[in-house]
Amino acid sequence: MTIASLGQGIGAIALYAVIGLVLMVAGFYVIDWTTPGKLSQLVREGRPNAAVVTASGLFSIAFIVVVTIWFSPAKLSDGLITSLVFGLVGIIAQVLVMRVFEFVLRLDIGGMLAAEKFTPASLVVAAANVSLGLVVAVAIS
Repeated sequence: MTIASLGQGIGAIALYAVIGLVLMVAGFYVIDWTTPGKLSQLVREGRPNAAVVTASGLFSIAFIVVVTIWFSPAKLSDGLITSLVFGLVGIIAQVLVMRVFEFVLRLDIGGMLAAEKFTPASLVVAAANVSLGLVVAVAIS
């Protein structure tokens, strides 16, 4: 390995890390924006259901980004664009799934997220988030 290829590898890692961070932050704010209540405040207050749903959403987005990077084209710029696009698709899909599960299961997502005590339904929403992340990630490969 040459110094040039080492520097190129470090640069690629940094760029993919930035894209992953941007997608996870964007995903958090999109989920926050599309759910009743202020998700960031609920997490800071230690609401367990908000933390479970937020953690599952972040994990799902991270999994999509990881698989996108793994299967990204050899050309760095193509890989970065692919990661960004598929990450954004994953975020949109997560929001849609959350709304569908809210409707199908007749969940009061806002009430569940704001609850001070753990609600088992938050695990269903979390499982839907993670499952969707897996589906999107595998579709990428």
